[in-house]
Amino acid sequence: MKAFTAFAPASIGNVSLGFDVLGAALAPVDGTKLGDEVEIKAAESFSLETVGRFAHKLPGDADSNIVTKCYHYFCEQMEKVGKTTSPVALTLHKNLPIGSGLGSSASSIVAAFAALNAYFDTPFDEDSLLVMMGELEGQISGSIHYDNVAPCYLGGMTLMTGSDTPVTLSLPLNDQWYYAVCYSGISVSTAAARDILPKQVEMATALTFGRQLGVFVHALHTGNFDLAASVMNDVIAEPYRKSLLPGFDEARAFSEQAGALAFGISGSGPTVFAVCPSKAQAENVAAYLTANYIQNEDGFSHVCQIPSQGTVIY
Repeated sequence: MKAFTAFAPASIGNVSLGFDVLGAALAPVDGTKLGDEVEIKAAESFSLETVGRFAHKLPGDADSNIVTKCYHYFCEQMEKVGKTTSPVALTLHKNLPIGSGLGSSASSIVAAFAALNAYFDTPFDEDSLLVMMGELEGQISGSIHYDNVAPCYLGGMTLMTGSDTPVTLSLPLNDQWYYAVCYSGISVSTAAARDILPKQVEMATALTFGRQLGVFVHALHTGNFDLAASVMNDVIAEPYRKSLLPGFDEARAFSEQAGALAFGISGSGPTVFAVCPSKAQAENVAAYLTANYIQNEDGFSHVCQIPSQGTVIY
């Protein structure tokens, strides 16, 4: 009987300087699978089972689960292109915490669509799937944005184009950078984190944002990674969102003293990340974050790099 499993990694949205237009996949260097998985197999009627460390945080009603909505949306899109579907049994392994800033909802959505597309013989190309993924992500966060679903699906660091084709562009990676990533254990709603932001930004802030993003992209393409790191500063969201994150300023201060090149909020938070020039420095920062930034038993830290591969189907 045909069956697949799709693994979709965690991700950093915004990467500090690219609000809603920049994202990066995450892979712990110790081999830990940081991301959600969706299993798919044939069934007489549709069903969804949820398992995993954070499954108890999901809605008890399967119809309310975003993975169920992905299935119905996928079937609608198949019907539009004249293709048939059949009932399947899905199992969501919810390994990422909800409201963590690690692209938790994006990971479930991407894994679901990737599994469905593989099961039904790959009817949709990457851009078509990304548009679907963005559509479903928008139902949760309140607006369509690709800074988590794109790197989660494709891997690497991705820049959103604002077009349907191509949806994203891949940016060069620095394999010497290590990311100390820490989830504090508290939950921050993406919608709430967006509501705290001003509806308009000052001209000077907009110019700084554009300059930083342009310099960052240029620096990555020319291999000037010191220059790239120097502009990784969030002028759009961090000044407002850090008030939601206990211990943020202290964590930043330690990370910078310990040699981190940059420090920021992953997506809406509360997860934070420090970009470090060596694995040893990242381990040092991660140890500090574990001891001082984590708020409860749900929290965790990892030393990560950005993988070139995103979602894996097996």
